Parts: sequence; structure tokens; C-alpha cells
Amino acid sequence: MYDHLAVVGATGAVGTLILRILEERNVPFKTIKFLASKRSAGNKLLFKGKEYIIEDTTPAAFDGVQLVIASTPDDTARDFVPEARKRVDLIIDESGYWRMNPEVPLVIPEVNPDAALKHKGLISSPNCSTTQLVVAVKPLHDYGKVKRIVVSTYQAVSGAGLVGTRDLLGGAKSYLENDGVDKYEYENFGAPIAFNCLPQIGGVKENGYTSEELKLLYETRKILGDDTIKVCPTAVRVPVANCHSESILVETEKKITADKARELFAAMPGVVVMDDIDKKVYPMPNVCTGRDEVFVGRIREDLSCENGITFWCVSDNLRKGAATNAVQIAELFQK
Repeated sequence: MYDHLAVVGATGAVGTLILRILEERNVPFKTIKFLASKRSAGNKLLFKGKEYIIEDTTPAAFDGVQLVIASTPDDTARDFVPEARKRVDLIIDESGYWRMNPEVPLVIPEVNPDAALKHKGLISSPNCSTTQLVVAVKPLHDYGKVKRIVVSTYQAVSGAGLVGTRDLLGGAKSYLENDGVDKYEYENFGAPIAFNCLPQIGGVKENGYTSEELKLLYETRKILGDDTIKVCPTAVRVPVANCHSESILVETEKKITADKARELFAAMPGVVVMDDIDKKVYPMPNVCTGRDEVFVGRIREDLSCENGITFWCVSDNLRKGAATNAVQIAELFQK
């Protein structure tokens, strides 16, 4: 691990969780500093019982820093990363801006840790919905070679940041207080999220797919190193506070039975199998929140194709989907 750390975006939803995970996992360092926007600069932050002053994210703030873990909007990452790279040894970036750059490794430590070792000063952490998908699919791909993935996501409002959570709580309160009429003025969502599902996450891109859906396609291919994998994604925002859920169908070249899939999942680092439908045991957001694993259940052979396995997958999008994955990348370089 590098001795001198900086966390960029330290006051955001993922940034504050990065601090908690650094403490939980007792990540070693000699010095640490916390950077954020001008609006937050000068405020105080408590970490490991010590008080720190938040600094503005300027080029000079990276002087003397070796390792940066950053969680910022894409445009912020676009602006600060080039100057920071001149001053630091390694940046681990949570934003989406650099992920598909061919010179930037896109890393999930359980899946492709070797890619991190080829970095040129910058490593990207994948989108939260991609992360849990690829962790779950990896053992199936290694055993039977994945040909096609059909994935529908059920994404929690925490994926939209603190404002997403405010919108869910405010909308639900308004709906209940006004006899089913939601009078809340939403800050983030273009339609009511309380007691509703929104089948659009991100901007509209080619062929009617959204930016969130195309991340599932292109990031999956990059991480698994296989551009032949076909992916049909649908991303939906649901009125759940935290944890993304996904319904996943995987078609493989080699037949994988349900029992074999359970065996492969159970042997995969970072995956927990919860699969006993008779006892109503399967992953759900309310039991998976606050955990770092990817949970799979409802494992069964697909009825529509010969070599298909379908299953249900849940993971904490703020932890494994973001903060934990970034810290785990940093741990790959721990001395």
C-alpha cells in the first residue's frame, strides 16, 4: 500500500463510505487527506478519531500524495485526473469518464486483478450494476464460456446519490399523506419514484438503449476480455433504498446444470449462494444491504434455450458496487 493517501469526493455518498471501509478494513497509511469541491473545502471531517480539514480539489493538493481514491461526477474526473496523474503514482477512479479508455484498466479484484498491475497511473472501478453482474458471471464464463447475457436491473435510489434517497423518502411521504397523490417536487427523477418503477436510467443512446444499459454491455466485455459476448440489458429504477437487484440469463457454449452452477458460484470469491426457494431463501435488498459480497439465488436452467442458466443477483451498490471495490483495488498494492 502506498504511504500517502488522498480521498477525492470525500463528502459524497460513496466518498463517505470509502472512509468507513478504509477504517473497517484497517488499510495502512502514514498520511491521508480529504478533498472535495470548493463548497465543502474548509469543513471538518472526523476519521479514525482524528479531525481533518477538507481541502479543495486543486492540482497542488496532490503534491506529496502517492495513492488517490476518487468518487466524483464524470466531468470532475475529466478535469482533475490529468493534472493529478502528473503528481501521484496511482489514481483509482470511481467515475465513468475513464472506464472505456483502452489505456485504463477496468478492474474487479475477484475477476481480473492482473489487469490492475498493468496500470499507467490510473485504474477505473466499474459501474455498480456491472460489478455484481460480472462477479456472478465470471465462474460461468470460466467453465462454459458465456455467449449471451440477458440482464434486467432493479436499481435502488441510492445509486442516484443522496438526492435519490431524498426523492424516495419525500415522494413516499407525500403519497401517503395525500391519499395516493404524490405532490412531492422531485429533485432528481423525472417522474415519481415512490410506489413506481422508472424504466430509464441515464441518457438515451443508440438504438433506444440508455447510457446505464450500454455500460452493462461494454464494461462486461472489457472486464472479461471478450468482445464476442452478446448482452441485452434493461435498466430500471425501483423504489428500494439500497442494493441493486438483477435478473440474469446466461447462455453458454458448454452446458451448465443448475447444480453445477451452484457449485461454481459457491467456489467464486466474493459470491454467496442463497438458494432454497422452498424455504423462501433467496437474496433480497433488505438482507444484503451493508454487505460486501454478491448474492445469488433462484438458480435454475433456462426453459428457452438448451445451454441457459438463469438466476437472481443482489449486491450493495454503494459498497461492492462502488466504495468496497475501489478499496479492494488499493489493497492489491498493499505491501
